[in-house]
Amino acid sequence: QVQLVESGGGLVQAGGSLRLSCAASGRTFSSCVMGWFRQAPGKEREFVAAISRSGERAYYTDSVRGRFTISRDNAKDTVYLEMNSLNPEDTAVYYCAARPAYYSASYAPGDYDRWGQGTQVTVSS
Repeated sequence: QVQLVESGGGLVQAGGSLRLSCAASGRTFSSCVMGWFRQAPGKEREFVAAISRSGERAYYTDSVRGRFTISRDNAKDTVYLEMNSLNPEDTAVYYCAARPAYYSASYAPGDYDRWGQGTQVTVSS
């Protein structure tokens, strides 16, 4: 089974940047669509971005499009989320997730069957 470990979260001022990483093991990474989700206190987990198996296609929620970039390195079994122009509304626990092998991209958390432990991102105003 694939195991996911996120890193790179932290505290940043509004307007700043962070880069999240998610290292995968246990499943053929390149066979899986990968996604990033976030969950703020008192809110449901929401889709942030997803990337196709080859990395050629990326999908974003409207609130982060143009500020966040998802990418992957299949040679390193790692997916990244570059976050720029952060604002306090981006404060949340960020999770990476994997779809089952060969499934297409999805915005729904329930369609992902493997999750990391999450990494906290806090943006101060």
